[in-house]
Amino acid sequence: MTSPLAPAPAAELDAGLRRLGYESFRAGQREAVETLLERRRLLLVAPTGGGKSLIYQLPAVLLPGTTVVISPLVALMNDQVQALRARGIEATFLASTLDGAEVKRRMAGIAEGRYALVYAAPERLAFPGFRGLLKQARVPLVAIDEAHCISEWGHDFRPEYLQLGSLVADLPQARVLACTATATPVVRDEIVARLGLPDDTPQLVRGFARPNLRLRAQEAPDARARHRAVDTQLAEALGAPGRAAGVAIVYCPTRRASEEEQQRLTLKGWRAALYHAGLQPRLRDASQRAFIDGAADVMVATNAFGMGIDRPDVRAVVHLGPPGSIEAYYQEVGRGGRDGREAFGLLLVAPGDLPLRRRLLEMDGGDEAVVAHKWNLFLELMRWAEGGSCRHDAILRYFGDEAETLDGCGHCDVCEALPSGPQTSEEATLVVRKALSAVARIHRRFGLQAAVHLLRGTDDPRLARSGLDRTPTFGALKERSETWLMQLLRRCVTAGWVDFTPGDRPVVLLTEDGRAVMKAERPARMLLPDDAPRAASGRHDRTRKPASRVPPAEGDASLFEALRTHRLNVARAGGVPPYVVASDRTLREIASFAPRTRAELLAVHGIGDAKADRYGDGFLQVVARHLPPS
Repeated sequence: MTSPLAPAPAAELDAGLRRLGYESFRAGQREAVETLLERRRLLLVAPTGGGKSLIYQLPAVLLPGTTVVISPLVALMNDQVQALRARGIEATFLASTLDGAEVKRRMAGIAEGRYALVYAAPERLAFPGFRGLLKQARVPLVAIDEAHCISEWGHDFRPEYLQLGSLVADLPQARVLACTATATPVVRDEIVARLGLPDDTPQLVRGFARPNLRLRAQEAPDARARHRAVDTQLAEALGAPGRAAGVAIVYCPTRRASEEEQQRLTLKGWRAALYHAGLQPRLRDASQRAFIDGAADVMVATNAFGMGIDRPDVRAVVHLGPPGSIEAYYQEVGRGGRDGREAFGLLLVAPGDLPLRRRLLEMDGGDEAVVAHKWNLFLELMRWAEGGSCRHDAILRYFGDEAETLDGCGHCDVCEALPSGPQTSEEATLVVRKALSAVARIHRRFGLQAAVHLLRGTDDPRLARSGLDRTPTFGALKERSETWLMQLLRRCVTAGWVDFTPGDRPVVLLTEDGRAVMKAERPARMLLPDDAPRAASGRHDRTRKPASRVPPAEGDASLFEALRTHRLNVARAGGVPPYVVASDRTLREIASFAPRTRAELLAVHGIGDAKADRYGDGFLQVVARHLPPS
């Protein structure tokens, strides 16, 4: 058996692989296992279904002692334990679903060293007896699944995960593997910090590219438009009711919406199942079984559905409304096309999504910084929905997986849309400043629609009563359509120049950043909406070329990584999460625009006077070290 301090030779890796029932490694798996064995620390980011479990199961077979796997998914733990036992590998799990006597029996087995792997829910870490048992046992590896849950700034924070840092500290001789399917660079930095891992912990980001998914985002302003879009997508992906080729998932933003949509689709002839957290457990289980066993064509559900579901022939994933972040969206849409064949991902958005999300976040309460961060996560998704570049490449860049970018996938709705002509920066600047001027005039009084009417010069009693129809802004963009202007203003919201007031009836306000852009104190970096309407569906035209992608400037990637390292060090020194120092978007803009002075740094998204005072010198020093003298 290989020494726990030395990497396993290739022959032992291959033998362990066969013992687990696999013929060969998938792409990236051997590198991940070898890195973990040799470097003793690894943060692995790979999508669900990408084979992450092998990265800890194989070392567990090779290393003496009991590997501990922390996972929040009881069903997954049970399935993996059964599969390992079928291969003759002793394994068990501990979860709240077990009675006290069974837990004691299994913990006695851990004390005796009977198991090669022990799976435990994170809540188990609160039990002193379990923690004490692990300190006495021989633990060669601690594997943490769904590691993004340790990040307070991620999309799925779970407080019980905060105990993992002390668990790692309790077991200094153990290797540590942190696995997750969705983690942006800032979340990865927080995982490393909260687990107490060294700054040079290897981070492998693999397998995010899903070119078989035909991603689309489409505006559906009312119920009729949403129904039409869903029906069209199901017909394209599955065919007709009763002759479905595969299955589909329709995600709904609320329980009520899921119930209404399930009833509507049932009346249309689809075998539609329903799943949300408000149903009785037996009804949820019955729906899940119907979906897995093929008794349902469509699963209509809230985001409560999907964890651990790996049906390969999901031909479409439709979102009736946007979820809270790109991470949540990609995790859910990624349940489509697991068999590698074509599948569709359709995200429906409406003008009311922005103020509604803002109101829901504020109703949840909590720390002001957390609300602000969740709002920014949502804005990142809305920026993505607005388009402007290949949808696949945009997601890959968001997750920091530059190596797998496709230079245009060729079949998302953005790639399929013929460009309507380049927009000059001068044109964009003028148009954006006119739009922001309209927002300034209705600041804290009306909603986005009033700003559209003001720019169009449309008769509106609100504008007449307030005298706004006699201002220079009235009709300033009368040549543009209402739809185009609404898209423009939404992009101003996602850029952070326009926001909404809190409360049940939010109205728009011009932010300080927006005021600076309006006054030409900051640049108006924005791609204007297309003049021509974008096709939301339709088969791929093979004669069209993939959308072009502007390559990053020379040195941007290395500068971004240097900025990330600096951010992590500053966050640790200040005892704050990395996001408090700077967001990924801020670091990318610094890397792209390479500011040399405080004034140039202030033009970067997310850098105001306070952050410039506190962190600005450090960022400018990193830029200066990585770029040649000007």
